[in-house]
Amino acid sequence: MKVILIDDERAMHLIMSKMLQKLPGIEIIGAFTDTQSAAAFLNENPDVELAFVDLSMPGETGMEFAARMEAVGCPTQLVFVTSHKEYALEAYDLSVLDYIVKPVTQERLQRAVSRATKHRREPSQAEKPAKESSGGTGPAGSSTVVLTMLGDVAVSTGAGRVKWISRKCTELFAYLLLHRGKRIPRSRLVADIFAGTGADSYLNTTVYQLRKSLEPLGLRDALRSENDGYALELGNEPITDYVEFERQTRELRSIHEGNVEAALLVERLYTGELFGDRAYVWAVHETERYSAMHASFVLRLAEALIAMNDMTTASRLLLKLNERNPLDESAVRLLMAIHARSGDKKGLNAIYTGYVRLLGRELGIRPSNELILFFESLVKYVSEKQRSSGKSIGY
Repeated sequence: MKVILIDDERAMHLIMSKMLQKLPGIEIIGAFTDTQSAAAFLNENPDVELAFVDLSMPGETGMEFAARMEAVGCPTQLVFVTSHKEYALEAYDLSVLDYIVKPVTQERLQRAVSRATKHRREPSQAEKPAKESSGGTGPAGSSTVVLTMLGDVAVSTGAGRVKWISRKCTELFAYLLLHRGKRIPRSRLVADIFAGTGADSYLNTTVYQLRKSLEPLGLRDALRSENDGYALELGNEPITDYVEFERQTRELRSIHEGNVEAALLVERLYTGELFGDRAYVWAVHETERYSAMHASFVLRLAEALIAMNDMTTASRLLLKLNERNPLDESAVRLLMAIHARSGDKKGLNAIYTGYVRLLGRELGIRPSNELILFFESLVKYVSEKQRSSGKSIGY
């Protein structure tokens, strides 16, 4: 089943792509940030069977887009993906197949795709030529490349997902991607990836394997040979998770009630460390930089959620951060503050004593005086909560 995504948030393209890739028989052949480009693509590709459409977009809304597609008889089934559950009845009046409220879960997405499969139709004779030639380029058509590098090294297009021939060809791709567009001399690749000289033959084999890995997706020529070196050129701008994560975390300098949903969406992009558990030595600096970027963003997001009194979401994010880095005192402080605000003295003690034991066991040190004083102030606050319920906590 050919699928397109329409959402002005590129982060949502990545999240939906990752989830849809887990479902058999799904080809994501387009990702659009506006309805005009999507409508033009659907006009040229009537064999697209399913479109996931965001409701709130600048310009034409998802609802207006659906009405326009219905008016011109577009055969593509539409599924709304939105935060606005109040528009559900109006959506179904437009013959929309389904209506998914964010955050999207894998189970809910599976149900929507299953429903689309039950209602799928056979392409008409007029559509079949378009189907056969659908490998062409379009604004963001089947040539769209989705790169998942946070927690993995995965490359996918509408044609499927790259199957790496060897671990070294995976590493070569990751290395060149991190230096995308730049020619990297063979001598540097040998030194960084193959740990020294005398490995030219290994590099030759790895280059061959990488091209063979990319070939089924039509990306063989993305690996270019230039002046005794190599460069990675992926053509149209790919959707790259770590690039999008960095861009959007920088744009969200201030997190507040008006953009907190967008911030939560951005946080979901970070599904693990850069390149997963492969621990490439040459990528240590960038791996640590993205990890620190994520931790800083989660702390800012959690503070905003606490200010909005959304303790449940804040706790979930902080516990996930704490699981990745149990020694991060900043996350522990915020978790302690949440328990104190909730009047949960038992939970407050559990967080603090667990952290103290961890410091002693792993590092042989005591908590900082600042944290000790902070804990004591929270205990006092909880004890006096009934008498001084208006008192605020600084964290």
